[in-house]
Amino acid sequence: MIKTIRTGTTLVAVLSASLMLQGCVVGAVVGTAGAVVGGAAQVTGAVVGAGFDAVTTSDEETRARREREQRAHEREQRRCEQRQRQGRNC
Repeated sequence: MIKTIRTGTTLVAVLSASLMLQGCVVGAVVGTAGAVVGGAAQVTGAVVGAGFDAVTTSDEETRARREREQRAHEREQRRCEQRQRQGRNC
């Protein structure tokens, strides 16, 4: 009989605690959702700006890319000439 009462009391305590915690969880979820929505607006602006920067290239970036490509082409030409001197194909 005492075991039944103890089990019932424990069950009531657990159920009561879970009901009280549901209010805390709901409050936390609502607060987090508000923070996420507010933060998402800032993040969205940053992402759009970064996407725009990624799509557009400045004249300086274009020039640097062309110079890299030119150096790579010249390097490959030197290697090909060296192979030809050694009697191999490019």
